[in-house]
Amino acid sequence: MSSFHALGIRAEILSALDELGFVTPTPVQERVIPMLMAAGGDVVALAQTGTGKTAAFGLPLLEAIDPAQRAVQALVLAPTRELCVQITGDIERFGKHLKGVRPVAVYGGANIREQMRAIQRGANIVVATPGRLLDLMGREAVDLSQVRVVVLDEADEMLNMGFQDDLTDILGTTPKEKRTWLFSATMGSEVRHIAKRYMRETQEVQVGERNTTASAIQHQYTVVHARDRYAALKRFVDADPDLFAIVFCRTKHETQELATAMVKDGYVADAIHGDLSQGQRDHVMGRYRARTLQLLIATDVAARGIDVSDVTHVIHYDLPGEPESYTHRSGRTARAGRSGISLSIIGVREVAKVRQLERMLKTHFTYVRTPGGGDIGKAQVVAYMHKLKNVEVDHDALASILPTAQEELSGFSKEELIERFMSVAFNRLITQFRDLPDLNIDMSRKDHTARVDRPSSRERFSTGRQMFINLGSADGFDKGKMLGYLCGISGITGDMIGRMLIKDVYSFVDIEPAHFEQVYNAFKGANYKGRKVRVDEAQGDQGRGDKPRRDDGPRQFDGPRKPYGEKKTYGDKKPFGGEKKPFGPKKFVKKKW
Repeated sequence: MSSFHALGIRAEILSALDELGFVTPTPVQERVIPMLMAAGGDVVALAQTGTGKTAAFGLPLLEAIDPAQRAVQALVLAPTRELCVQITGDIERFGKHLKGVRPVAVYGGANIREQMRAIQRGANIVVATPGRLLDLMGREAVDLSQVRVVVLDEADEMLNMGFQDDLTDILGTTPKEKRTWLFSATMGSEVRHIAKRYMRETQEVQVGERNTTASAIQHQYTVVHARDRYAALKRFVDADPDLFAIVFCRTKHETQELATAMVKDGYVADAIHGDLSQGQRDHVMGRYRARTLQLLIATDVAARGIDVSDVTHVIHYDLPGEPESYTHRSGRTARAGRSGISLSIIGVREVAKVRQLERMLKTHFTYVRTPGGGDIGKAQVVAYMHKLKNVEVDHDALASILPTAQEELSGFSKEELIERFMSVAFNRLITQFRDLPDLNIDMSRKDHTARVDRPSSRERFSTGRQMFINLGSADGFDKGKMLGYLCGISGITGDMIGRMLIKDVYSFVDIEPAHFEQVYNAFKGANYKGRKVRVDEAQGDQGRGDKPRRDDGPRQFDGPRKPYGEKKTYGDKKPFGGEKKPFGPKKFVKKKW
């Protein structure tokens, strides 16, 4: 096992690495750094996300530039602003003892004039997204004529995002004698084309198998009906109190929608996607890195460059369209030598996709069941036990009450005390999760259509426990806001609430019968913006069915329907239109005018 000192890196950089706690290089660093520090030739490096690629090219980059020269000597291209910021910060830390090193990050969504001024102050390393760099080139704000090294980081992702023409324009303005270092997690045909067209005397180094996922990641999948994906996601979060995850969705709209729903149901979550301003993105990522967020709901593009080392789970709420995207998503966990879980929540139709991913990525996916109520209750109790075991006792605060407690409880044995404590502390928690239905699909059945002991929505709400509430659209409520309001007041989860009919000043809501009284009692004495909230059990089936009925009375029975195709008769009259005449030539009759 080697060290960074054996790689020929200058003393100033080694000093910074020692301060950062970098002792032993990762496999990709050990193999790539000597190649990049050698004179001449281009390099293609294939390695998974989270294996230390930034240091693998960042350290040789610092060796290749002249810190005393103020011109742009190194250019790093990355697909997203988050990745640009991360790379720039790492280079600054690696070169903190090298006087004159001035890396600048340029990306969209930030003030372009400030970025122009930063470059004019003497940037010798520019880390950029292709779009913003082309904008700066169009304004003649950046000069690439003295670039010695170009790094294409996450090259496969840049091409997937449609930056091929931009890369062509940028690379065409750089000197022909420069060196090009291409880093990618996968090697598709487009990446291969870029390498052949713009690189010369190319050496290729591959760490791990090509186009596979990291071995430290456990790949899992669970199968539920599509309508139960949200409930399944909540079950996995509830069953693992230590879970710290990134949840991937396909679209920006779904990302924001899912984050909003999770927050309404009491989870600490937020979304990151392309519609957020840079300030908003920085705020969300700051919360996530500080672990004040448990769940980061993200799109594929927005998650590029997220370098948080202790992510325990990557959850695919939607499977990606391409195997490469799955590889990049999964690479957000199991970083810096840790292990992680990549969990896909899928419907029956997507099982074939999982099998295809197994073949293409040469990775085994393990089937796991969506946790049931008993699993969740047990996990919550065990987590509380761990907190109880590790709590620091404040003896001074308990000094006045402890003698009384000891006297009151002295007659119980240790086992009896534990039993009574468990009953008082956890009866409600265990009861809350005990009656949750099983969401898993019985995969042993050929049609895969039945859930195990899972009643249908119609069966769950069949007894007609419907609640009237004197709040409606005039109070600013829609179905989403009403769902969050009811769950927040009563403490139930969203899957215990059925259909809703939101009117102007009142609403009707189906409540799962077993929890109706809990919701009803929770509203005793409740107020909304200074107005008393009134709830009651509704009479009849308000809002049920596809369309509301126009009449208030019961439908009248008018006898059995006639068989299809039979003509209706009216007493002794002939059927409408009379009897058909036999087919034949018409007789010409002269009409009188």
